Amino acid sequence: MENIKIMGFTSKIDSVGDTLEQIDSIKKDGEIIQLLNADSIVSPNHITHGVNQAFLAFERGENLAKDISVEIVLRCSAQRQISKAFNLLGLKEGQMNLCAVLINCDDHEDELSELFTRNDSVLKADEDKLMDIYKISDGELENMSLEEIIIDRITKLTVDY
Repeated sequence: MENIKIMGFTSKIDSVGDTLEQIDSIKKDGEIIQLLNADSIVSPNHITHGVNQAFLAFERGENLAKDISVEIVLRCSAQRQISKAFNLLGLKEGQMNLCAVLINCDDHEDELSELFTRNDSVLKADEDKLMDIYKISDGELENMSLEEIIIDRITKLTVDY
C-alpha cells in the first residue's frame, strides 16, 4: 500500500448500487475507493490501521474475504462476519455521513465532490454513539481511549485467526 487519503462527505444515497457504480467509474485499475459510514469511524488512525491489517491479511493468506475492499470493511469494523461489518460500516439509502478511503489513487477529490458534499467534520468521533455501536463499556474506557480500544479489536482479529 503506497498511499492512503481519508476524506469526509455527506450525501443522500438514493441507491447503494448506483452509488457504487459511480465510484467504480471514477477509479482506475489498481485504485481502491472505499466508502464507509463515517458515524462508525473513531479516527483516521482507526481507518489506516484497518486498511493496513486488511493488506497484511492478504499478504499472509489470512484474509477473511475474497475482495480487498470487503476485507477493509471487515478489518475496520473489527468484525469477522461480512453482514455485521456492512451493518456497521456499509452504505445505506438515505442521508449519510461518508468516509471516503482512497488507496493508491490519483487525486479524485473533484470527482467525489461532484457526487457528495465535502465535509471533513463528519470524521469527528461521537464518543457516546461509538460506545453504543461497538458495545464499549465505561470500564473499558477507564484503561484505554476509544481509538485504542477499536484498534486493539482490529488487531485481535489477526490474533484470533
